[in-house]
Amino acid sequence: MKKFNTPLGEIDITLLGHASLLIKWQGKNIFVDPYSSVADFSLQPKANLILLTHHHYDHMDEEALKHIVTKESVFVTSLTCARSMKEANGLAQGESFKYGELNIKAVYAYNIQNKREDGLPFHPRGEGNGYILDFGGYRVYIAGDTEIIPEMKELGAIDLAFMPKNLPYTMSDPMFIEAVKVVKPKNLFAYHYFEIDVEALKQSLPQGVTLQN
Repeated sequence: MKKFNTPLGEIDITLLGHASLLIKWQGKNIFVDPYSSVADFSLQPKANLILLTHHHYDHMDEEALKHIVTKESVFVTSLTCARSMKEANGLAQGESFKYGELNIKAVYAYNIQNKREDGLPFHPRGEGNGYILDFGGYRVYIAGDTEIIPEMKELGAIDLAFMPKNLPYTMSDPMFIEAVKVVKPKNLFAYHYFEIDVEALKQSLPQGVTLQN
């Protein structure tokens, strides 16, 4: 667990595995893409807020959700997820949702280079979301399943970022480094990876970026 201070209070970050995160804030449990293959969600606390980036099985997992969802749980999802979840607050890219003092904005997450055998991207533009969580000016970027994309230049200042690193679905190590140079987060977690060489990544990152893994 890593802790970070924000104007709205401390956030405690736990990487559960793959793209699954747990953010504890003001007594609330915020889950991102809970996935039962990487953690036992029957042992996790109940969810106050759940963010789903897209509808793929390793991001929208009913087995994980059944353990943490209550009648009070709030969902913020991509529009593709919301089509099959009547209780979800579906966001298109550029749209926002307020959860108390926390502002959640959906941003683009997609592939340009990496494609399926039929020529379609693994993650088409406009289908899945990344999110920016704004804790009173402390901005957390959850990139979702994405490559380096032009829209990263428009994110603004990022204090903490979670960025994916695995082929063929997201980014290679060199692409990951280039994306970090664009986003320029103060603190960084690599996630959604199959393997990671932390020391090699640290040596390649731009100055001012701290890799937390």
